Amino acid sequence: MAAFLNQHSSGAGFQFPKVAAVLGHPIAQSKSPRMHGHWLKTNKISGDYIAIDIPPARFSQTVRLLVGVGLSGFNVTLPHKESALALADHKTERATKIGAANTLIIDADGKINADNTDGCGFIANLKNNSKNWVPQAGPVLVLGAGGAARAILVSLLVAGVPKIYLSNRTQQRALDLAQELSPLIEVIDWDHKEQKLAEVNTLVNTTSLGMIGKPPLEINLSALNPTALVTDLIYAPLETAFLAQARGLGCDVVGGIGMLLHQGVPGFEAWFGTRPTVDAEIEALVLK
Repeated sequence: MAAFLNQHSSGAGFQFPKVAAVLGHPIAQSKSPRMHGHWLKTNKISGDYIAIDIPPARFSQTVRLLVGVGLSGFNVTLPHKESALALADHKTERATKIGAANTLIIDADGKINADNTDGCGFIANLKNNSKNWVPQAGPVLVLGAGGAARAILVSLLVAGVPKIYLSNRTQQRALDLAQELSPLIEVIDWDHKEQKLAEVNTLVNTTSLGMIGKPPLEINLSALNPTALVTDLIYAPLETAFLAQARGLGCDVVGGIGMLLHQGVPGFEAWFGTRPTVDAEIEALVLK
């Protein structure tokens, strides 16, 4: 980063190009630099977006150091999302409710503003890539009760779904989440999750099951209504066996890559002053 700033620092009245970063541990696998780098190039913005690996014990100290040298903001990924929220001077309502932040925006006074765009990225992905998804049309079955599920549940409730069934391998975690978030969430035993398939309008996998290198998601979708929308947060592989099974039943399916792209839009706009476009070109680039 210092080399980048030095390279662009000559000339009277010069203003440093804006720089943002993604923070995680590990971080080498992140698609964010490719995505934001493309948006910077296509919008002809003088700036940069880099990846920084920060061990958990040094997260707060390092973020404050980076703020001090003038970075505009950060994307935050595992394992730092809860720490990012705790560090912030100001928090959006949705970040507070989710209990984690994936986007930090530094204002003109150097204050850290925390947001969580995972949920709005999820909803934008469904609205832009489904045939005709209507959240109010019927119940949703959500698989998994981890950090990603929390953001999805909050976003579905805000979108107006009438009922959410939540199923997780560790049932107590799902029960705790349901009690905290909404009486509209009903917990279903993991071994009985198929019993709700006939009545749901939307089926969401928020677990890592089915991801490359992980065990498969064991579920029989034969009872699922073929008019239901089925979506998976996983994008490696691009189409999981779970989605392929749903497609074979005639269901509308939406993969996870769009959520990754759409969740990055608000942060980019806040840091660089231009709202980027999510299109087939950026999707193809990120998937390379």
